Amino acid sequence: MASTNHKNLIRLAIVVIKLVIKRPAMLLFSIPLAAGWYGYEVFMARPAHSFQGVPQAQSWLTPSTFTRNFRSDAFLVGYSDMRGNPLWVSYKIKPVPKNAKRLKRPSRFNKDWRSFNKVTHDDYLRSGYDRGHMAPNYAISRLYGKQAQLETFTMTNITPQKPKLNRKLWQRLEAAEIGHFTKLADEIWVTTGTVFTGDKKYLKNGSNVEIPDAFYKVYAMKPKKGEVKLLAFLMPQKVKGNESLAKFVVSIDKIEELTGLDFFHELDDKIEDKLEATVDTKSWQLATVANIPSRF
Repeated sequence: MASTNHKNLIRLAIVVIKLVIKRPAMLLFSIPLAAGWYGYEVFMARPAHSFQGVPQAQSWLTPSTFTRNFRSDAFLVGYSDMRGNPLWVSYKIKPVPKNAKRLKRPSRFNKDWRSFNKVTHDDYLRSGYDRGHMAPNYAISRLYGKQAQLETFTMTNITPQKPKLNRKLWQRLEAAEIGHFTKLADEIWVTTGTVFTGDKKYLKNGSNVEIPDAFYKVYAMKPKKGEVKLLAFLMPQKVKGNESLAKFVVSIDKIEELTGLDFFHELDDKIEDKLEATVDTKSWQLATVANIPSRF
């Protein structure tokens, strides 16, 4: 589902195309307009949803890490048409205001017109997998409103997750990020996505949707005093759901090794190398929320 801003841009593009067809001289006007839009999108709008650089492939020679970036009102998706999955999703969260509205959860998920493989809600029926959000419904809806919530129900933000993972362990981590991590800094940046390591498996009804082997979340914060702090989790599909969150903490280097992606590449290399090799749970006070049970 496109946001209002995206729809307006599309309408503008259609108008310009029609003018160029009727009046070729308009091409001289449309080229700088297109260049300006592209520059805004790549250098301003997309980076606003990511911390220290939009995630990128370590090597452009690896097709499995190629993504097209889809921007929504509150998050950015690096989507793989080849795998039918988001390889990464980035967004920013902060404490939920006391007067934030609780919005009703939509009953269905929407096809994304921007994707080539046109994954639908019904592709997941009777598959044994939940439609797992990467940009979370709860945090995004409470912080950014109805339109942003609807965009989290777009299929390019969705990936196959086993129920015990999606409804228990993953839900507990999402609850910790919005209810606990946001108390540690003014803003928390989240990058989350899929990991593919084994034999390729696909949904029964959606042969263009590959089933991930695991999922990751990478958190970044910059306290009012001190250096940037990072924390990463790697969670496989097969979990009981009641395990300690601390069991799944890994280094960012490990996530990059498994995904072929490069995070925080705009940081100074020495700082980036140090932070990505370090496992630091104390700065995030993880022990206080690691064993809180799920809601389901």
